[in-house]
Amino acid sequence: MTRTGKALGGIVAAAALTLGLAGCAAGTSETPTADEGATPAESAIECSIGMVQINQAAAFFTEMNKGAEEAAAAAGCELTISNANNDSAKQASDIENFVTQGVTGLIVVAIDVNAVLPAIRSAIDAGIKVVAIDSSLEDGYFDTFVGVDNAVAGAVIGQWAIDNGYADGSYGVVGAKNSFIQNQREDSFRASIDAAGAVFTQSVSGDNVQEQAADAATNLVTAQPGLNFIYTTGEPATVGVVAALGANSNTKVIGWDLTAEVIAGLDSGTVVGVVQQDPYQEGIEGVNEIFALLNGAIAKGFIDVPIAVVTTENVEPYRAIFPAG
Repeated sequence: MTRTGKALGGIVAAAALTLGLAGCAAGTSETPTADEGATPAESAIECSIGMVQINQAAAFFTEMNKGAEEAAAAAGCELTISNANNDSAKQASDIENFVTQGVTGLIVVAIDVNAVLPAIRSAIDAGIKVVAIDSSLEDGYFDTFVGVDNAVAGAVIGQWAIDNGYADGSYGVVGAKNSFIQNQREDSFRASIDAAGAVFTQSVSGDNVQEQAADAATNLVTAQPGLNFIYTTGEPATVGVVAALGANSNTKVIGWDLTAEVIAGLDSGTVVGVVQQDPYQEGIEGVNEIFALLNGAIAKGFIDVPIAVVTTENVEPYRAIFPAG
């Protein structure tokens, strides 16, 4: 577990992404723009937050943690982050531990949105405020969801692929079958592009682990030679597929989540389009919403953190966020 206490005054503003999902419209943004981030606040209300994280390996989650830590410090909240290491049973256990510890707020980044529900019910019954990030939960099991509508976003990137001519051929998918939201991203993408005439071949799972995703991608390409593109549903899958295909591949990658390796794939021509969220801002929004709820605010219900479709045309501002090693 990592911990941040009541320190630091302000934080550096987050780089917010400028493409929203309003109206379910597809497109690209030019550059990330500055966001106000977290505002320091003083309160007599106890603010102790337990954050249940998926893993500490993916840059997406470490950026989310960073935003949450800085927002907690600015608000004067105590934040403890648990690492489930991709184990949904461990996540449920972590929630139970936070309830026992008497936290006043809970942030859940769920692997399996059904597996955590009994533990979350215990938290709600104990009067704990609950915010879900990235993965929405069943109604009645959270106060506010922070993130994107993953089903809508999958359709958005599907329409982008259609508009850019990638429906004329065959494709495969590398996803994470153990992730509810990645399954949503796959299903809506496939529904969109299949209706436009693309030929689906096979879907394989890397289980949200980069090495497994690379092996799954290698097996997919071997079993299905000549694919027009591979769709990836999350950072480990995207990085794994880029590693498996190499530079200048005839099989292109359309997927989710930038890293330095994925940007290198854009530069080489293997990667053509990437859905980019703003996990740093999601972490900030999650903590700020817990703080507001503890101080009597009405739950917002849904906080939309916009996405961008990143291509070679608008990748430059992201190089500073994901520098090459």
